[in-house]
Amino acid sequence: MEFELNEEQQQVKWSVREFAEAEIAPHVMEWDESQHFPIELWPKIAELGLTGVIFPEEYGGAGMGYVEYATIIEELSRVDGSVGISVAAHNSLCSNHIYMYGTEQQKQKYLVPLAQGKHLGAWGLTEPSAGSDASGTRTTAVRQDGGWIVNGAKNFITHAIHGDTCVAMAVTDRSQKSKGISAFIFEKGMKGFAPSKKENKLGLRASETASVIFEDCHVGDENLLGEEGKGFVGAMQILDGGRISIAALAVGIAQGAYESAVRYSKEREQFGKPISEFQAIQFKLADMAVQIEAARLLMYRAAYLKDNGKKTTKESSMAKLYASEMSVRVCEEAIQIHGGYGYTKDYPPEKFWRDSKLCTIGEGTSEIQRIIIARELLKQ
Repeated sequence: MEFELNEEQQQVKWSVREFAEAEIAPHVMEWDESQHFPIELWPKIAELGLTGVIFPEEYGGAGMGYVEYATIIEELSRVDGSVGISVAAHNSLCSNHIYMYGTEQQKQKYLVPLAQGKHLGAWGLTEPSAGSDASGTRTTAVRQDGGWIVNGAKNFITHAIHGDTCVAMAVTDRSQKSKGISAFIFEKGMKGFAPSKKENKLGLRASETASVIFEDCHVGDENLLGEEGKGFVGAMQILDGGRISIAALAVGIAQGAYESAVRYSKEREQFGKPISEFQAIQFKLADMAVQIEAARLLMYRAAYLKDNGKKTTKESSMAKLYASEMSVRVCEEAIQIHGGYGYTKDYPPEKFWRDSKLCTIGEGTSEIQRIIIARELLKQ
C-alpha cells in the first residue's frame, strides 16, 4: 500500500500551494469582510487547469484523477475555503453532472467551456422546503411546445449570480416521487431564469451563495440532462464525488488553522517561555495533527477508490463526516491556543472556524451522512 503522493501529484500540490499563497492569501480578509466573490481570479484558476481537473483533455479538462483533485481543493482551502468550495462546486457538481450524464452534444456545448474556465458552473438541488429531504423537490417542469416549462426556486446555490451554466432538478412526474425528478441545464440570460436573494453567511463569505428563481422558464428537450425521471438518482451519485471534495475542503481549512496555531505557540511567550513548551499546548497540537491526518487518509481512500471505478457511497460519506466534524474541532482548538487574540480578526483561526462549519452542513449534513453510512453497512 502506498501512502505518499507520487512525484507528479506532489508537483500539483506545490504549484497550487504557491498559487494560493501568492494570489489568494493577500486578499483573504478583504474578500471575507466585503463578501466579494473574486471572479477576477477565475482566469488564473483556469490557466492552472483547476476548472476542469477531473475531465479528459478532449473536453478541455486537465485529465487528472480524484487524488489530485482532493489535493488541489485541500491546498486552496488551506489558504481560503471560499476559493476551495467555488472550485469544488464548479468541478464536482455542475460540470461533473454534465460529464457523467450529458449527451455528446451537451458535453461539447456546456462541458468544454466549463472545463476550460470560460464559463462558471452552478448546481441546484436544495430548495426552501427541500433540504436534507431532497426528494421533496417542489420545482416543476411541465411538457410544453417541444420542451418544458419550469417553475420554482432553488436556494443556497454556489455561483447563482455569476454562474453561466446551471444544472438543476425539477419534478416531471409527481406520482413517481423521487423517480419522477429530472435534471435540466439552464443558461444565464434564459427568460424566466434569474438569481435572487444573496445570502449573508457566517463563513465562506467570498464564495457566492444565492437563490435562483424559475418563472415560466422554457427549456428545450435538448436541455434535459440524462433520462427523464433519473435526475434524483443521478444527483445522489454526483454527491458521492462531491463529498470527497468537501472532505478535502475540511482538511484544508483544518490544516490552515493548525499551522497558524503552531506558529503562534512558538511566538507567544507566557511565564518566560513560548507556550509551545507547555504540555497542555503540546497535547492540543498533537491531537489536532492526528485528527487531520486521519481525515486526510479517509479522504484519499475515497479518492483512490473513485479513481479505480469503485462505488464510494460509504467511503465518501465517512470521509466527509469525519473530516467536517474534525475541522470544526481543530479550528476551535486553534482559537483556544491563540487565546483572546484567536477571537479577533487579527489572526486566522476565527475565519477558519467560521468557514469550517459549512462542511458539516453542505452536500448533506452530518446526520444525513450517518444515515447513509448505516444504510450501506446494513446492506452487507
